[in-house]
Amino acid sequence: MRQINTVIDKYSINARAIIHNGSCYDFVKTVPDKSVKLVITSPPYNIGKKYEKKSTLSEYYVRQEKIIDECVRILADNGNICWQIGNFVNNSEIIPLDILLFPIFQKHGLKLRNRIIWQFGHGLHASKRFSGRYETILWFTKGDNYMFDLDPVRVPQKYPNKKYFKGARAGELSCNPLGKNPGDVWDIPNVKNNHVEKTSHPCQFPIELVERLVLSMTNEDDLVFDPFLGAGTTTAAAVKNNRRAMGCENIEEYYNIALERTKLAMTGKLKARPMNKPIYDPKNPKINLEYGLLKVSQSVLWDKIPVLRAG
Repeated sequence: MRQINTVIDKYSINARAIIHNGSCYDFVKTVPDKSVKLVITSPPYNIGKKYEKKSTLSEYYVRQEKIIDECVRILADNGNICWQIGNFVNNSEIIPLDILLFPIFQKHGLKLRNRIIWQFGHGLHASKRFSGRYETILWFTKGDNYMFDLDPVRVPQKYPNKKYFKGARAGELSCNPLGKNPGDVWDIPNVKNNHVEKTSHPCQFPIELVERLVLSMTNEDDLVFDPFLGAGTTTAAAVKNNRRAMGCENIEEYYNIALERTKLAMTGKLKARPMNKPIYDPKNPKINLEYGLLKVSQSVLWDKIPVLRAG
């Protein structure tokens, strides 16, 4: 029987959430084979942030290979791996880390289903190249029999009432009434200072991004794992949607944040930007909708902003 609204530190098949304060390399060895349905993570980018030690790319590759190997081991045969990554930057030269790491997944025979582009509006400004405003999500499966449900993550149709105008189906809706496929380019605000989800973590990713993956690639009560948990976005998004969650964070400050956010998500009290919320109001662009600062329900926004509903 699942332990309701509790978070523990060690692996247990009965836990609702497991957040380990320590190394993912040690913790993952305690997780049984094929017990995880979805791995979602945003690992360090080897750029010298507080939570990482900058090293050579070959050393970085070896560390990433070590944890990816273990994630493949614990992944169910019908499971999914989503590795969200950016670029390594050195003297204005970039090396795309998803391309660097691709051979690790390839050696396991994993199948790449999408290379999702996550685009966002804010970030560090560059002077010797165009400012970076995207990261990628590599979505892999072990085989062809994998979990994927599009319906929970559909977005509003461009023409929601469009109908066939001739032929045997004339007059019928020509689009899915539940919405359209969001595609492989996702325009989701990143977590900066004014974002409703902002914590002290410098590279926090938004719950909306994780929710789209959790809802489409798992069922309720499935286990979701993040080896580089950070501020707890993955575990919070998972328990918020009635999944089991598991993650590792070795910096105590971020571990405590992850613990608190996951507990708040369990009780429905976590502040989060709603899925598919418009980014701005074209009739009043001075009102910031991007970071969830405007206190108005999502349904009201869709009613009042038909242009965005069509997008």
